[in-house]
Amino acid sequence: MITSNIFLGKNIYIERTSSINNVKIGDNSRIAGNVKIFGSAEHIMEVGKGCYVGINCFIEGFNAKVTIGDYVSFARNVSLISGSGPNASLVMQKIFPIVRGAVTIGNHTWIGGNTTIMPHVYIGKYCVVAANSFVNSSFPDYSIIGGTPAKLIRSLTEEEIAKLHADD
Repeated sequence: MITSNIFLGKNIYIERTSSINNVKIGDNSRIAGNVKIFGSAEHIMEVGKGCYVGINCFIEGFNAKVTIGDYVSFARNVSLISGSGPNASLVMQKIFPIVRGAVTIGNHTWIGGNTTIMPHVYIGKYCVVAANSFVNSSFPDYSIIGGTPAKLIRSLTEEEIAKLHADD
């Protein structure tokens, strides 16, 4: 395996069964076992400070820019992809072309287990994505989303938002 463009902040923990490449990871982030995180030389992935990536996650930023904010939590078995399609078949690509697009996850967002996040998705800050969701569209700050495909369940209330920002 060729490794390059790895920029690690302070106090990073990466379980030995995980692999990273073409990525910048902020201070105090933790990567559990069997995780694959990679961008490309053209699209260096950015993972913010204080993040947690759970066991068996696959975070691909090879096809387009992936930006993960600060204090983002990924539960186990999350897949985030910046490109999707029938890579091996040029014939099938005539009908189903490869889709490539940036993915951004805002600060303090929590991604539930077994979730898939597709290209061209923006998830705002302070969001919750329910477990087993398929996210193929974007959602603003303070959204609670879930389902296949994911839909807005509700937005955080003004009282909940005030609690989040009580120490600001």
